[in-house]
Amino acid sequence: MALQETVEQIVSGLGYETVEIERSAGGLLRITIDLPWNPERPTQFIQVEDCEKVTRQLQFTLEVEAIEYKRLEVSSPGIDRLIRKESEFERFNGEIIDLTFKAALGADAGGLVAANRKKFRGTLEKNEETGGWQISWADEPKVKPGQKVSKSRAAPVVQVLNFKWDELREVRLAPIVDFKGRKA
Repeated sequence: MALQETVEQIVSGLGYETVEIERSAGGLLRITIDLPWNPERPTQFIQVEDCEKVTRQLQFTLEVEAIEYKRLEVSSPGIDRLIRKESEFERFNGEIIDLTFKAALGADAGGLVAANRKKFRGTLEKNEETGGWQISWADEPKVKPGQKVSKSRAAPVVQVLNFKWDELREVRLAPIVDFKGRKA
């Protein structure tokens, strides 16, 4: 069996899904795993114990299959997870994403954004009218710590951009971390 088939069979047999298989120089074999998406339990995370379980099983299987590697790493996708398939949009609907287009928008943007802009950070949403996907964001300046904000300040204008999967170079979950503690 080929490496990819072997890894996917072992990982799925243990109840996880394979996100990525990567071979690097020096014999490093990096496997990224995640829990299969379940709409009833949207906040599921890979734990260290999950990675250990998959590592032990893969070490045994790769030795039996005589697949060469020097070091094996099994990890979670992380907070800046790369979205590799359009089908994963359903899973991350409503999340903040970083989206990069293959080409600058140019005249297609209708003057709403700079013609040479390729990167956007906003909320991934399903477009109910077209059945496609869109990103919504508000380009507003960040408020500096300690800066007073006027109560009469106008609300930022929310912009929406529809896109197709084949127009995208890369889509990632935005790595947003709040170190100020838990929110209610």
